[in-house]
Amino acid sequence: MAAPIISPSLLAADFGNLQRDCQMVNQSQADWFHIDVMDGVFVPNISYGMPVVKTMAENCEKVMDVHLMIVQPER
Repeated sequence: MAAPIISPSLLAADFGNLQRDCQMVNQSQADWFHIDVMDGVFVPNISYGMPVVKTMAENCEKVMDVHLMIVQPER
């Protein structure tokens, strides 16, 4: 059996300190960084859009596991 993958979720981050929280994950033993993108249409919840994902991509050294729960992913 393969070892489990540890992937903390961005939903648990402090949005006022995204860069700090991303660094915390970078320095941890986590394997990936999990990001849920929700548009309020495909699912009833709304999370964050591309500006936040872009900020994370610029600061995150881990693999980003992005879960798109959106109607128009091409946007």
